[in-house]
Amino acid sequence: MAETSKGNGFLGFLKVLWRGINFTRQAILNLIFFGLLLVIILAAARRPLPLQDHTILVIAPHGEIVEQYSIDPAQRALARLSGQRLQQVQLRDLLAALRHAAHDPRISGVLLDTSDLQTGTWTFATLRQVGRAITRFEASGKPVIAWASGYDQGQYYLAMRADKVLLDPQGSVLFTGLDSYQPYFKDLLDKLGVDVHLFRVGQFKSAAEPFILNGPSPAAQEANAYWLGGLWNEWLDAVARARKLAPAQVKTDIDHLPQGVAAAGGDLARLALREHFVDGLATRAQLVADLRRIGAPERDGHGFRGIDLQDYLARVKRGQRADGRPVIAVVVAEGDIVSGPQRPGSIGGTQTARLIRRAREDKDVKAIVLRVNSPGGAVYPAELIRREVQLARAAGKPVVASMGNVAASGGYWISMNANQIVAEPDTITGSIGIFGLYYNIPDALAKIGIHTGGLGTTPWAGAFDITRPLDPQVGATIQQVIDKGYLDFVGGVAKARGKSFDAINAIAQGRVWTGRQAYARGLVDKLGGIDTAIALAAQDARLGKNYQVRYVQQPVKPFDRFLMSLSDSALASIALHHGIRLPPWMAAFAPRVAGPLQLLQSARPGKVNVYAYCFCGR
Repeated sequence: MAETSKGNGFLGFLKVLWRGINFTRQAILNLIFFGLLLVIILAAARRPLPLQDHTILVIAPHGEIVEQYSIDPAQRALARLSGQRLQQVQLRDLLAALRHAAHDPRISGVLLDTSDLQTGTWTFATLRQVGRAITRFEASGKPVIAWASGYDQGQYYLAMRADKVLLDPQGSVLFTGLDSYQPYFKDLLDKLGVDVHLFRVGQFKSAAEPFILNGPSPAAQEANAYWLGGLWNEWLDAVARARKLAPAQVKTDIDHLPQGVAAAGGDLARLALREHFVDGLATRAQLVADLRRIGAPERDGHGFRGIDLQDYLARVKRGQRADGRPVIAVVVAEGDIVSGPQRPGSIGGTQTARLIRRAREDKDVKAIVLRVNSPGGAVYPAELIRREVQLARAAGKPVVASMGNVAASGGYWISMNANQIVAEPDTITGSIGIFGLYYNIPDALAKIGIHTGGLGTTPWAGAFDITRPLDPQVGATIQQVIDKGYLDFVGGVAKARGKSFDAINAIAQGRVWTGRQAYARGLVDKLGGIDTAIALAAQDARLGKNYQVRYVQQPVKPFDRFLMSLSDSALASIALHHGIRLPPWMAAFAPRVAGPLQLLQSARPGKVNVYAYCFCGR
């Protein structure tokens, strides 16, 4: 009995201990919950301080400039609530802020800091469009000062538009030119015993060459040299115009970089100043002193009165109200074109087609702009989008395709039936061609002693079993399907562009063009950005100046919308002006919760697809 009592006493002790642990756990969770709730209530209750006169708009993009966020709304809201910087900024937001600030009497100038802007070879079209917005802002009589700790050629392509371009004395301006290098895998695949079968139409359709060759084909080299050279000349001419230099001199300075560095004693900042790529060298402290001359000093007497992009945009959006004017709907198609439901950053054929259909069925929408930034992908989902463009036109709603950095191959497929196609001179487009890629591994398996045997009821049974060799008859059939796809592509472009099949075939063949080269060959109707496309859509719909622009996007969940409204308005302002932020531990914890949630996506079994894709933008 004594032992039993001891056992019961120990179990009772464990129960009491567990209740204590459970109570403590619940108390901590409640404290966290109510603490977060208090922050939210404070955010909702407080109004931001009014924007004062002589304020400088600070544009310091972190990460990439994108057409639409690929980060989901909840994760964006958590990042903003915790004071973290997003690694993406939307092109439309940059354009809207500069457009509004030009006429805002409280904004006295813009500071453009490109130090953390991520750019690449294939982002020049986007950068050109933001550059034009900067030029329009400057036309209002307000200055733009660009500063960075260093400039690569993409960052500089944007910063060069400023009234004054400054560089940190320890920084550099490095221009490396453009390249198109990639690895080739034929020898490796041969050694592994992997047989790769490429089916394609188009002399210049080189997207899958790395799997069948050890280097680029002569046709690929010829085509790449032409469009890459055209893109580089666009860059040189734009820099020369912005800096009032001769293009030949800019090219010479870049080509003779080693000699220039030696003459400057290894001081890259001094070299940039000597070659007139920058107007002056300035530390951050010297930059602030310069800015105080165009904006009011802060109360502490050291800084300047400024407002960042997101806070300014939140104020602009709060002042906007829906009105009854006709709508021009903008549908964004950004990323690879693939089958099945997709998150932003990839183009799901069904989803994007549904957005166009929604705009077509909306009685307030009078015209549609399809904003394309895509190297292409699977043909079938691209065809779903193209059909919706055609149906919108049949319903009497003009469609204008606006090409961003890349709108090639499948990106051109979804654009070809628009009333008009607009591209930047730097856009990468064309690549009108089709390919199919299939591999099998019987030799690879044989090397490790595995062999396949059996039978099928028809010649097609097991034809796509990768452990068996590809039947030549099957290969011939696949090639016929690819041939038909190419005929559809070229024929569709010819019909849409009002040209003969032979005329389009001569400039198709999978060949890549810059926007300016495509314009010269009739594949593009006008050079310009999304503003140009919107103006053309209004013109085609006979709206004059009486219209509003609305982006048609996938619906946002109510709770996500609630979080975004908080992060975009009161809380963002309170964090800026009053120093209230989520605790550091909570800021670090939030992304860990949001990140794994992105992995909860449904997987679908693979299927054979025909692709219209261009690796030119990768």
